[in-house]
Amino acid sequence: HLSVRAAPPPARPAVHPSGRGWLPPNPPTAAPRGGVLVGSGSGGPPASDARLTPPPAGIGGNFYGVHMGAARGAGPPAAASPTGRAAGAASPPAEAPAPVPVGGALWPLGELVPSERAVAENGASASSEPSLVVFSGGTAFNAVAPTLQKWTRRVAHVLPVSDDGGSTAEIVRVLGGPAVGDIRSRCLRLSDTGCAETRAVDRLLAYRLPKDDGTEARREWTEIVEGHHGVWEGISGPYKDTVRAFLVHFQSEILRQGNEARFNFANGSVGNFFFAGARTFFNSLEAAIFLFSRVARIPEGSTVLPVVSTNERLALGAELRDGTVIQGQNNISHPAAAGAGTEVAKGAYEPLPSPIRRVFYLSTDSSNPEHEVCPEVNPSVLAELRDCEAVVYGMGSLYTSLCPSFVLQGVGEELASLEGVPKVLILNSWHDREIHDYSATQCVLAVQDSLNRAFSSRGQAEAGEALGPTPGALNHPVSKYVTHVIAPRRGSVFQGEKDRADLTQLGIGSILEVETQDAGGGRRTFVPEALVAALQGIVTID
Repeated sequence: HLSVRAAPPPARPAVHPSGRGWLPPNPPTAAPRGGVLVGSGSGGPPASDARLTPPPAGIGGNFYGVHMGAARGAGPPAAASPTGRAAGAASPPAEAPAPVPVGGALWPLGELVPSERAVAENGASASSEPSLVVFSGGTAFNAVAPTLQKWTRRVAHVLPVSDDGGSTAEIVRVLGGPAVGDIRSRCLRLSDTGCAETRAVDRLLAYRLPKDDGTEARREWTEIVEGHHGVWEGISGPYKDTVRAFLVHFQSEILRQGNEARFNFANGSVGNFFFAGARTFFNSLEAAIFLFSRVARIPEGSTVLPVVSTNERLALGAELRDGTVIQGQNNISHPAAAGAGTEVAKGAYEPLPSPIRRVFYLSTDSSNPEHEVCPEVNPSVLAELRDCEAVVYGMGSLYTSLCPSFVLQGVGEELASLEGVPKVLILNSWHDREIHDYSATQCVLAVQDSLNRAFSSRGQAEAGEALGPTPGALNHPVSKYVTHVIAPRRGSVFQGEKDRADLTQLGIGSILEVETQDAGGGRRTFVPEALVAALQGIVTID
């Protein structure tokens, strides 16, 4: 374990270039953990004692059967955790592959010195898999999750439940409840596909019905429910009966709604239907995740957590700086093209009329129209944060994937209380509708504002009250929430030396550039192995 003694920061401007307030005159001087910069930039060759440790090889998992004879409304067996998180870390294999090449040179921040933090602090050996908490959405980080799993299985993936696009929107419209699409997507990326049958189950749960023909989609769905469709090939009888039972239950719940709520199966996800069937059967979102995790054979130690554990429908709202209010996650982030129904358009975008000021939750009950609410954070998320060795804020949609988790009361408090724990923000490679023309520094400040719950509620504004901090707002500096920033090499959001100087002034002493690959359309995405190697360097170097 190593730590970095930071060199003196560069000269700092008195006011942040975005115009958002004054920068702190005296940033923290304590060196953050893992202040090694990976990728392009000035500086000499890597120091020999700062080489990244290779990740452990081949990680598998065990299938745990789920008792199917429970009465309706009952949860999973009491002896099992509803999230499936293992009690302890599994030992990695004895041999590891060669180090993953990251490329470029290390940017020197200062002299490497022995760390004062002993490995024995928590009783773990140096080779133990570290415990991480990853906040992300259901798309961008999916490409990295399987590679991260090869290094450590002890990862709690925290995802929002406010998605309202694709087949998720149709399920929520007819059956209500939270959105499960992002959770289903992450579970499939973590699943064990080491044998033919598990690969067949993965294909089934990832299968989508025809997009452009609702009649054909309904015909295919009938074949799947009856067990005759070819997508069942390679799945044994007991496995098939387990999955099919919840698909049948989902179908029965759809039929109970009557003709007024006729379900549109076009582009429907079989995995989403299975998830919705489990949730309505158990009347529990976390029990449904438990079952899905076992069916998808997610390895022990890995868990997927909804940031809000609820059976109610939650929608997302955004208040822009010009006072405009937009309702619905996809209206904020990826409005559907005209005539596209619920299909999400994630390509070119029309900029928002004004930058986003804050995001908030909306709900509907029997006595009130859609109104702003403050749901409670899932207690399991806070418990994972208390025990973790690093926190990662994944790349993706900043305001609709990350901030819905940050604005919940208790999240900012817990993150700010973590001392000596790396908190790593991974930047996007390109601008999207939510962060049009943002710099890396502005992205960091948006994270700070959300975790601090810095802005007044919509109710205060409508009542004519002065716009000020929300009751219970926090006032923590950026460095309490973000200690490291990872930027994609050759991306458009991170603006090089300018952002580096501003982020240093905010107390972030470690800014890493990591290799990317061409994703088409002029866009670049992280090389998963390089990104995981950078995270490994941050977490294992103290």
